[in-house]
Amino acid sequence: MTDWHEWEIFKLKPKDWPSGLARVRPKIKQLYYRGKWDKDLFSKAVAVVGSRRMTKYGEIITKRLVGGLADRGYTIVSGFMYGVDTLAHKVCLENQGRTVAVLGSGLDCLTPAENDHLYTRILEGGGLVVSEFEPKQAAKLWTFPYRNRIVAGLSQVVLVIEAGEKSGSLVTARWAFVQKKKVLAVPGAVTSELSSGTNWLLRNGAIAVRNLGDVLEELGEERQNEFKDESKTQNLTAAEKEITVLLKTEEMEPDELGRKLGKPIAEINVLLSGLILKGAVEENNGKFMLGLSDAD
Repeated sequence: MTDWHEWEIFKLKPKDWPSGLARVRPKIKQLYYRGKWDKDLFSKAVAVVGSRRMTKYGEIITKRLVGGLADRGYTIVSGFMYGVDTLAHKVCLENQGRTVAVLGSGLDCLTPAENDHLYTRILEGGGLVVSEFEPKQAAKLWTFPYRNRIVAGLSQVVLVIEAGEKSGSLVTARWAFVQKKKVLAVPGAVTSELSSGTNWLLRNGAIAVRNLGDVLEELGEERQNEFKDESKTQNLTAAEKEITVLLKTEEMEPDELGRKLGKPIAEINVLLSGLILKGAVEENNGKFMLGLSDAD
């Protein structure tokens, strides 16, 4: 495997820029890249962005949506930072997809340093690492908002997985609105700080997506039934279904579920164990949430 440092940096001619960049403002003056340039990368491209402080909920959703999109030939565009960005790139590669990382620095200035190996994997996997900044430009607070408009510009739609009120993902979403592109957002619990931004987007023009079928529908593809595993809900007992109804609105601890349902904690724990085995719920730090494919 050739280390990313050894890959040549190219400057793309404006005539070869993906068409989506024409609507980017402020206008892009230059675009550098590492990798093998292929304009077909952007014929089916989805930007996947979200919080740097990703929760278990965000992790589950990112894995399922990005994995499904990569399987169907979509390029995943993201910003190469901690949290959702990094996971989106990794999941895409794990599913033999191609991904484009847009840096908030020059191509020779790795940020964050932990993504050293990921940088190389993206290139080896047929993807690209791009930046409008000179190769030696270090990342600054002002460079990331500029980076975000390119993330939106390279994509058909922007998918926001999870975001707080001040998340940079909201900046990417605003750039997408300016560029007249769809913004998709995953709803989250009203009690979750890292869903406050996505829930705000949903009140201000974003489209709610609950599963892969929803995303593909917004991309103009026919909805397919396999995106929701109906067996997970059809095989539940009445008592198990009572729990899933409560978990549709927010994460809960077993004792809270017991109080709301009037059942002893021992019975709740047995029910939750069964739901986990069936893949209907997920556990994170003592709290339980509905699995994404059942969150309808």
